[in-house]
Amino acid sequence: MDEKFDAIIVGGGIAGLSAAMTLAKGNARFLLIERGEFCGAKNVSGGVLWGSDLAKLVPEYWLETGGIERFVNHRRLTFMDEQSAFSVDFKSEHFNEPPYSGVTVLRAVFDEWLAGKVQAAIDESEHPDESFLATDILVEEVLQENGKVVGIRAGEERFYADCVILAEGVNNLLTRQIGLEKEYVPVDHMGIGVKEVLKLDSKRLEDRFQLRGRSGLTNEFVGFCSEGVEGGGFLYTNSDSISLGLVLGLKDLKAKEKTPYDILNTFKEHPAVADMISGAETVEYSAHAVSTGNIKALPSELYADGVLIAGEAAHLLLNAGKAIQGMDYAMRSGILAAETVIEAKKANDYTSGMLKNYRSALENSYVLKDMRSFQDAVHLLHQPNMFGAVPNMICDFGRQFFTISGEETPKASKMMHAAIKRNASYWDLVKLGLKGARAL
Repeated sequence: MDEKFDAIIVGGGIAGLSAAMTLAKGNARFLLIERGEFCGAKNVSGGVLWGSDLAKLVPEYWLETGGIERFVNHRRLTFMDEQSAFSVDFKSEHFNEPPYSGVTVLRAVFDEWLAGKVQAAIDESEHPDESFLATDILVEEVLQENGKVVGIRAGEERFYADCVILAEGVNNLLTRQIGLEKEYVPVDHMGIGVKEVLKLDSKRLEDRFQLRGRSGLTNEFVGFCSEGVEGGGFLYTNSDSISLGLVLGLKDLKAKEKTPYDILNTFKEHPAVADMISGAETVEYSAHAVSTGNIKALPSELYADGVLIAGEAAHLLLNAGKAIQGMDYAMRSGILAAETVIEAKKANDYTSGMLKNYRSALENSYVLKDMRSFQDAVHLLHQPNMFGAVPNMICDFGRQFFTISGEETPKASKMMHAAIKRNASYWDLVKLGLKGARAL
């Protein structure tokens, strides 16, 4: 067998690059393989990277002009019907100090920037000439010998390692190939994300969204934005652009015979959204498969002899209502996978008996703890009332409450009773409230 690496990482997204950075700092010899021309070239998504792990990988990243777009200090949740929008809005100076709790990123930019940081870490390691970031290469096969993963094949080339970290993304063909996910994920556990990036001069953007410096806004939407299809919308502010999009349930989308792009166009035309994006020019459109955050979508196991599964390949994602968490889960799982490889190297043991420590580390981290704790919230968000009757009722109440008609004004309780009567039933709301109490 040819000389082998300590680890091979398949995928140059956030999970793969986080693993690579950790391995480089741990002086391990590794090969990262990315199918795009550069890390980020194939990743047209973007959004919010939550948590503090980025500061651990790249200390004082906020002092640089590259990488992140804005830090998040303004959060908004909007309920929509066809003509109205009722928002819960929160902004705080507590979020203004680094390391930030959330930053907006454009993945094509961010991933390439992070890859540069990984290369710098390689150059400073004990093995600067024995670790590599290899791009524009498609991994076609995971090599196995006697039931143990020993490397990968790309075309006619074979590369060997003590451990392979699969960070291949949600279309996890290699994970399926080695049998850790034997069947396709049920369609009701999958969604499609559609997004546009709309260019807007940074001064106009800051004036419109009341931003200062690099501060930014995230806005989630529930209700009419998805035209009755299971799902919701989002808007994130970047340096000089807006990320606007939807995440829609694949099963419900097919059942209702609607297309994501048509729903997105209707979303853009809603009065509340049209005002926000007025004058902005669409410069990018993308669509990609996403996990809905159902823990049942996880592969049968996240490790086996000689292999670990990280990030979207393991369907590590959570949308419990207040945020979509995926990139932070990818980053933490990549770090934990690499730390497990470093432990395995010290013990010279890459069997599943050693690599199961990765699963234990994930179970003890916020990733799987939160995914387990908030599964009821995930299921609650997919209830039809949550993207139909509830937002309609809230907007109905808002119209009554904020209307000054020059006539006698009814009490707020009477307004709420009328809104419920027109859009739902008390029994439905009681059941939903009980579910919500358990979920949160």
